[in-house]
Amino acid sequence: MPYRLKTVTLGLAAGLLALASAVPAVAQSGEPIKIGFGMALTGPLAANGKQALLGMKIWEEETNAKGGLLGRPVKLVYYDDQSNPSTVPGIYTKLLDVDKVELVVGGYATNMVAPAMPVIMQKNKTFISLFALDVNAEFKYPKYFSVLPTALEKKASFTEGLFEMAMKQNPKPTTVALAAEDAEFSRNACEGARANVKKFNLKMAYDKTYPPGTTDFSPIVRALQAANADIVIICSYPLSSVGIVQAVNELNYKPKMIGGAMVGLQATVFKQRLGSKLNGIVNYETWVPTEKMMKPAAEFFKKYQARAGAEGVDPLGYYLGGWGYAYVSVLGNAIAAAKSIDDDKIADYLRKNTHKTIMGDWAYGPKGEWTKSGMMQVQYHDIKEGETWKGMNYQTVLTPPELKTGDLIYPYEKAK
Repeated sequence: MPYRLKTVTLGLAAGLLALASAVPAVAQSGEPIKIGFGMALTGPLAANGKQALLGMKIWEEETNAKGGLLGRPVKLVYYDDQSNPSTVPGIYTKLLDVDKVELVVGGYATNMVAPAMPVIMQKNKTFISLFALDVNAEFKYPKYFSVLPTALEKKASFTEGLFEMAMKQNPKPTTVALAAEDAEFSRNACEGARANVKKFNLKMAYDKTYPPGTTDFSPIVRALQAANADIVIICSYPLSSVGIVQAVNELNYKPKMIGGAMVGLQATVFKQRLGSKLNGIVNYETWVPTEKMMKPAAEFFKKYQARAGAEGVDPLGYYLGGWGYAYVSVLGNAIAAAKSIDDDKIADYLRKNTHKTIMGDWAYGPKGEWTKSGMMQVQYHDIKEGETWKGMNYQTVLTPPELKTGDLIYPYEKAK
C-alpha cells in the first residue's frame, strides 16, 4: 500500500472509531422494545390525543438519551384511531400480530379503550389505559391498569365535587337535570351523577340522552330550561361540550349551577373557541397549573411548550400532554423495576407499588383503578378576550379541599 493511501486509510479508521465511540450506547443495543398503541390524531378527540402523543414522544426521547430500558432503546409504534371505536380492534390486532410489539398501552379515552379490551385479553397482555372511565367493570381483567384520577367510586367522582359545593349553598338547591351524550364515557359519568343525586337526597327533574353526532343543541338546552332544575349536569365529549356551552349562552339559560362532566373544556383549543362563554361553568379537571402541582412537572411542560407550535398541538398541554408522559413513564418504570418485559412481571409490579410521576403519585386497587381520587372541580370566571390560559387567574379549584384555591361563585349568572 502506498504511504499516502495507508495514511488516509488509517486516518479514516481512526475517525470512524472516534465516531463510533461518540454514538450513544443506545444506538448499539440491538432491537428496540416496541410499545404499541392507537391514538386519536384525527377526528373530534384529536385535540387531546395529539397532546398525549407529544408527551409520550418526549418520554421516548428522554429514555433513549439515558440508555433505554434493559440495555435496549424504546420505540413507540402507533396508528391513528381517527376517534372512531370501530378502528380499534384492528389496530391492536395489527400491532400484536404483524408489528410484533412487545407491549401495548391504551389510546385516549374511554370510547377507544373499551373496544381494545377483548383483543388485549385474548393476547394476555398488560394494559395501561389513558383516561378510560370504569372500562374494567365488566371485563374484570387482572392485568388492566387505569391512568385517570378517579378512585373506587369512579363514575361518581366526575361530579361529586359539584354536588358537594352545591349543598353548601343557602338555600340549598333541590332539583337536578341530566343531559348525556349516548357514548361510553358520558353514560358512565351520568350513571355516577345519578348516584350523587341519590346520595345528596335531591330530586331528578330531567334525565335524557342525545345521540353522538348531534349538531343542533338548542332543543336540548330548551328542554333543560323547561325542566327548570337548580343543578344541570352535562356528560359530554368535546364537540357536544362546545355546542352545549354555545347554546346555553345563545338562549340566555341561567340555572344555579351547570357543568360537571364535560370533556373538551380542558383543552386550550376549545377554551379559545368559547372564551368568556365559559364564565360560570363548573367542570371536572384532572390537573391544573397551581404552584404546588406544577413543581414536579415544570421541566416537562417547558419542553412540551417549546415544541408544541412545530408539532401543531395544544400549546400548553395541561390536559393530556403531562398525562401522556406520565402513563408511559409508569410502564417504563415497571419494566426497569421488574427487569423484564414479561407482561405478568410488569403487572405484578404495577399492582404492588406506588407510582411516582410528574402528575402526582398513585397506587392501584381492585380492577386496576386508583386507591385515592385526584379529581377536581373547577369554576371558570373573569375570562376576557385574549386570555392566555396559562395560569390560574381564569379558574378556581373548588374541590378537593387540599387543592382548593377559592370559593364557588353562586348562582351561575353571577359569574357571567
